[in-house]
Amino acid sequence: MATKTMNVEMLAKMFLAGAQNIEAKKEYINELNVFPVPDGDTGTNMSLTIMSAAKEVTALNKPSMGELAKAISSGSLRGARGNSGVILSQLLRGFTKAVREEKEIDVAILAAACGRAKDTAYKAVMKPKEGTILTVARGIADKAAEMKEETDDLEVFIPAVIQHAEEVLAQTPEMLPVLKEAGVVDSGGQGLLEVLKGAYDAFLGKEVDYSAIAPSAGANVTKISAEATADIKFGYCTEFIILTEKEFTEKDEHEFKGYLESIGDSIVCVADDDVVKIHVHTNDPGLAIQKALTYGQLSRMKIDNMREEHQEKLIKDAEKLAQQQKEEEKAKPRKPMGFITVSIGEGLNEIFRELGADYIIEGGQTMNPSTEDMLNAIDQVHADTVFILPNNKNIVLAANQAKALVEDKQIIVIPTKTVPQGITALINFMPDEDAQTNEAAMTDCIEHVKTGQVTYAVRDTRIDDKEIHEGDIMGIGDAGILAVGTDIHSTAKEMLKALVDEDSELISLYYGAEINEEEADRFTAEIEELYPDIDIDAHFGGQPIYYYVLAVE
Repeated sequence: MATKTMNVEMLAKMFLAGAQNIEAKKEYINELNVFPVPDGDTGTNMSLTIMSAAKEVTALNKPSMGELAKAISSGSLRGARGNSGVILSQLLRGFTKAVREEKEIDVAILAAACGRAKDTAYKAVMKPKEGTILTVARGIADKAAEMKEETDDLEVFIPAVIQHAEEVLAQTPEMLPVLKEAGVVDSGGQGLLEVLKGAYDAFLGKEVDYSAIAPSAGANVTKISAEATADIKFGYCTEFIILTEKEFTEKDEHEFKGYLESIGDSIVCVADDDVVKIHVHTNDPGLAIQKALTYGQLSRMKIDNMREEHQEKLIKDAEKLAQQQKEEEKAKPRKPMGFITVSIGEGLNEIFRELGADYIIEGGQTMNPSTEDMLNAIDQVHADTVFILPNNKNIVLAANQAKALVEDKQIIVIPTKTVPQGITALINFMPDEDAQTNEAAMTDCIEHVKTGQVTYAVRDTRIDDKEIHEGDIMGIGDAGILAVGTDIHSTAKEMLKALVDEDSELISLYYGAEINEEEADRFTAEIEELYPDIDIDAHFGGQPIYYYVLAVE
């Protein structure tokens, strides 16, 4: 029997199943990254992006199509991480725009939504490259448009579109030589396919484990330290009335008070004829109640957790203080220009602070910050114009997406693709010039920074005619792998040979968390000997994964 339409409940179920599937397959997708570096993160970025939307969807109760569309679009837009995540968020944004006014979705509407998704994603990327997730999205849109002319049955339409998406994905190595050389398909395209496959499982009524996207209780609640409630010796405020069955004598009162003092404090025991009012703070209200039952029946029992109440008060006080500070900060005149920079590593963070960065987003190579992270940072910088230094080519799109969502400040994204470029941009900032002059100057100066990074390979592969084995040391430049070896410092030197030319004046060296100061000093001395006419500037970076980050200017 044909299925001609799907309702909002089915669409929500399919979306959540798609999110669940990419979450389950994220490590497999990560392994498809062309460079065999330990921070290959396409699957992680796509999963975190769609999970941000999934959390908003699970919070809805019997939504309309418009409410579901808004949750998917807004959640993915703010949660977008990395280029692949931003493109996925744009695909979802375009798709939901096409369905938000509908009561039910048929083949024609679904085909139009696929086309709208493709168009929105292509527009978001300045220089679209074929052989990527965009190519797979275009294949999906093309096949959807073709199939709507052949069938109105969703049971025929959906599997045909998915099969074509698989065929397009299989062709991506022929479109991008670097994929073919590494022997992999495009990781972003694979991620999009996993979303579709998960959604189709839900459409077919297969059992899907949604545990990964179950809403977490209190996920955003401020944590209170144990010390904050340590001064509450007895946690439960316990009150009740005893309806005495016999005379409650002074001896009874004295005896009961003595018992309550042995299990708590703040004791009130007031007797009036056949009624006794009790109040006690204790860690075991049951003991007080059991003892009281020996004198009669109980009424109006009330037990409150004082530690919980204290925590709630601390949370409210903290929120109130934060709001006051925020309002006080907003009341102050804004400074003309401020800076947000993405960084990771104690040493690099300190360098950025010394150069005048107002807000540092911890992230960079190993965890790309989301659009929401960018928006939160922008909110914290009290300036009319806020410059963002992404310092990673995989973060530039998220920064630009955040820029498009801000209305009360001018946001300028300097397209820094490496940490050394970000440092150079800040060094070249001119406080006495206006924002536009600084934008031009900083954008120009980063073009003269060549960056090299030294790390290890996580799998065997072949790139740029270089055989790479798991555990090898790689020197990676701005455009590809420059050196491969088995020794960190020898590989770094070989990489430098490819970066240094007759115009080079400065080599900046930032050593990572796994390199000690003695090793770094020895390496710096060797570099000074190799390049006596070039200034060498060495610093502790503290970055993980990358033994050295080097810049040549």
